[in-house]
Amino acid sequence: MRHTPRVSVLTPIYNTNPQHLRECIESILSQTYTDFEFLILNDSPDNKDIEKIVLEYATQDKRVKYSKNDKNMGITPSRNKLLHMARGEYIAIFDHDDISVPERLAREVEFLDTHPHIGVVSGWLQFFGESYDLLKNPEDDLKIRTFLTQTCSLAHTAAMIRKSILIDNGIDYEEFYSPAEDYRLWARLMDVTHFYNIQDVLVKYRWNNSNTSIKHAYAMWLHGEQIALDIRNKFPAYWILFNKQSDANRTLFRLRLFGVIPLLKIKNNWVLLFEFIPVFKQRWK
Repeated sequence: MRHTPRVSVLTPIYNTNPQHLRECIESILSQTYTDFEFLILNDSPDNKDIEKIVLEYATQDKRVKYSKNDKNMGITPSRNKLLHMARGEYIAIFDHDDISVPERLAREVEFLDTHPHIGVVSGWLQFFGESYDLLKNPEDDLKIRTFLTQTCSLAHTAAMIRKSILIDNGIDYEEFYSPAEDYRLWARLMDVTHFYNIQDVLVKYRWNNSNTSIKHAYAMWLHGEQIALDIRNKFPAYWILFNKQSDANRTLFRLRLFGVIPLLKIKNNWVLLFEFIPVFKQRWK
């Protein structure tokens, strides 16, 4: 009888730096929790170098499952393809150049096992590369929902989701909102489940100029604003609560291009590009 893993780790790759890909894969294979399948989908099918790397690991560890698209599909269709391939009870999202801490899967599985009303659990990110800041997100469901009216308050690359929540409600990623498809996913899940952020670093997040959030910053801001407005219209009480929390919502500086297009904002000591994307944290004297 074929064993069904409890966790499916989903990682789409696209012309990934070979060394970064190795570090990503090894961080999953060295997890303290071992009952998982690691689905890696290559959206750059002509890149034989990264294909060779994944197949090397797949030969050594049967938990690694490699597949590739016939042609480049883009990040959102690739994420949905991985969702449909996943056999696990829990879905662990993981981007192709990040590093999961060894206890990440164990801590998330334990939390979901003991909190059946929670459908999504994530945690903090430790930036590395060109930034070494710590990105903390609020802990409990109420604060997460409150902050979702303004920004994406769940780290996608560190998230674990109950697959049944997605299947039972017909929810997947929406390409229209790419590259903010993760924020849109959380917005849709607000109707059907609860959230939690473990107050500890679960993923080391590689920050450099090739990040999707940098390369497509304006598109991410534009779709992010639309998602935030949809959430505010649907859940006005959370938006009212967010605005009442003056300390958490303290904006010290805002710069708009041509007086209209949001360019930079300083909030909670973070310098935000397009008022949405954290660039670095300012330490005030």
